[in-house]
Amino acid sequence: MSVDVTLDRPVSVSPAAQRRWPVIDAARAAALVAMASYHTVWDLGHLRLTAENYALTPLGRHAAEAIAGSFLLLVGVGLVLMNGRGVRVRPTLLRFARIGGAALLVTLGTWVMFPDAFVFFGVLHCIAVSSLLGLPFLFLPVPVTAVAAAAFLATPHVVHAPIFDAAALSFLGLGSVVPRTNDYVPLFPWFGLVLAGIVLGRLALPKLARSRLGAWAPRTRLGRAATFAGRHSLAIYLIHQPVLLALLTGVVTVIGANPRAGLRAFRADYVTICTRTGGEPALCRIAARCTSEALLREDLFREDGRPFSGTERLRAQGLSQACYATLDAAARAAP
Repeated sequence: MSVDVTLDRPVSVSPAAQRRWPVIDAARAAALVAMASYHTVWDLGHLRLTAENYALTPLGRHAAEAIAGSFLLLVGVGLVLMNGRGVRVRPTLLRFARIGGAALLVTLGTWVMFPDAFVFFGVLHCIAVSSLLGLPFLFLPVPVTAVAAAAFLATPHVVHAPIFDAAALSFLGLGSVVPRTNDYVPLFPWFGLVLAGIVLGRLALPKLARSRLGAWAPRTRLGRAATFAGRHSLAIYLIHQPVLLALLTGVVTVIGANPRAGLRAFRADYVTICTRTGGEPALCRIAARCTSEALLREDLFREDGRPFSGTERLRAQGLSQACYATLDAAARAAP
């Protein structure tokens, strides 16, 4: 297997090297496992099986970005493997049609399930578009592609213009506000990672082809399962989330929601409203905790949307007022 690469020419891959590389399929499978794990955490929070949606915490968001980034890097590497000797028009268009069609299914499915936050330009949309936009960079000097990658990655940190908030331009990712959507992977900065993957592929694939890692072939069930998953990553991406949601919906139907689900958000909202109406911030934070615990004891915490009866509403208001009044009196009595 021979691969010839320079900084000024595209990768030249022998026919033997253009076969699928199990090690890359396995890397794609590892990204799939990470993605499914993240979606499981998101689903648990969405269905109120956990006290809060940990996928929406800063750590969860960083994890989501790292997972999406790993997929996009592999897209760039895959472009080099598939088209390094010249664009293969028919396979490229068929691949674009598959991914673009899958992205459309994601949009339609999320529009039905989450109409207020449906996915209009998520990771599949970005992969589909990037798979076409990245083709010219396969044949430009590597330093040019590297500079372009850096430019795409850096631009969102310096460009935030209201004109890009228009719906028709929101796929660029340069607006002043982040659109409300469950999966947002705009071209800036994410296409930069596809370009980085192209650079990585053009520089690293020749070394990988000559290494033991590049010659690795799965011999265990786990290895064969990983490479199988990597070869069918699009199908797994489309299937896994509906399956997870169906299974976890069954779980929450049987065991019920976590009684403390939404507690942190309730306390944050309580503090915001309390301070806006003239309350002392420190007292508001303590009163929020006191009120939420009192509501839990009285089975009046209504994060699941169940309506209050008139009597329950008065009782909940009384608990809140009693908490704040007690704390306010204690604060006034303190020397």
